[in-house]
Amino acid sequence: MIRVLIVDDHPVVRQGLRTFLDLQDDMTVVGEAGDGARAVELAAELTPDVMLLDLRMPVLDGLGALERLAGSPVRVLVLTSVSDRSDVAPAMRAGAAGFLYKDVDPSALAQAVRAVHGGQVLLAAEAAQAVLSATGSAGPYGSPGGVPGPAPLTEREREVLALIAAGRSNREIARSLAVAEKTVKTHVSNVLMKLGVQDRTQAALYAVRHGLA
Repeated sequence: MIRVLIVDDHPVVRQGLRTFLDLQDDMTVVGEAGDGARAVELAAELTPDVMLLDLRMPVLDGLGALERLAGSPVRVLVLTSVSDRSDVAPAMRAGAAGFLYKDVDPSALAQAVRAVHGGQVLLAAEAAQAVLSATGSAGPYGSPGGVPGPAPLTEREREVLALIAAGRSNREIARSLAVAEKTVKTHVSNVLMKLGVQDRTQAALYAVRHGLA
């Protein structure tokens, strides 16, 4: 079961989310919070797998909560009605694993919870565009003006990185590129090493931020 913590200052929203998520066979809502400070406390007490986090809240807002959750194993999926795109990049930099708006289709929300729980980075289309705009135009290696990042990726490695950002497994990447799964593992290792990141999630976020997804 995916253990979910709902954080929103509107009780009606929390109740609606709880009712919907509790209907999912693979999810259970372990708690609710009405502000960011309480969210941080409950994250430590209840050890949820995924937190649905609003941005505009009293006491401590969503960005503040994300900063205090640094190092926590909980995967945070921002779910907000705020349309200001300037909030997206700071939230992702602060450690959010995803960014959605409250008008998302319910079934898509359930899939998003599963995706971030599974280690993927997930952004609404508008949010992804905001991240790309915040990083500026990407050059050949994903850096502004074409200046290489930590290390230049080969064309195949760029393809693998794009598929990682799409949430594909090594087996799915192998099928897509018509190569052996062992070859994909080698490419993934090279990508992580060249980008200087620790895991696929960080690589996916790098790809989104630098226009490689």
